[in-house]
Amino acid sequence: MAKKRGLIIVNTGEGKGKTTAALGTALRACGHGMRALVLQFIKGTWRYGELEAAKRLAPQLEIIPMGEGFVDLSRQPPDPRDIAAAERCLERFEEAAASNKYDMIVLDEINYVIDYGLLPVEKVLEALKRKPESLHVILTGRSAPGEIVDIADTVTEMKEVKHAFQKGVKAVKGIEF
Repeated sequence: MAKKRGLIIVNTGEGKGKTTAALGTALRACGHGMRALVLQFIKGTWRYGELEAAKRLAPQLEIIPMGEGFVDLSRQPPDPRDIAAAERCLERFEEAAASNKYDMIVLDEINYVIDYGLLPVEKVLEALKRKPESLHVILTGRSAPGEIVDIADTVTEMKEVKHAFQKGVKAVKGIEF
């Protein structure tokens, strides 16, 4: 019997829905008896609706926020705490991947982390190369680096046509968080 090949999937672009699509795919995987882990590279202490939903699906779906929250993009070089959080999250990915406990791991907002200079793309590529062959990995966030796009099996670019925020609508509970 042939070994199952895990896919590398990228959800990127300026439009809304990158994380939402990744969570939908993780939910679909859970529906097929698979185990999924979502590692959030930037989200920190806020209470997001997906965290409450994941509690109901545990242990098949785990979501772990590991970031410091919002990243100050004006700060150069980046805040050492943000760099340390990104490094811890990537290490957690490598440990989780090696554990063979999961069928899918979502690296939520990792493209931002690379773009902001918190992790070098080479380090992420090396981690992806070391993943078990059967593990599916989804990477989300704007500005996916070309090197990540090149190794991916599936890449979707979300395009914003319009957003309620442009009309002055604040973030809506259950929609944005």
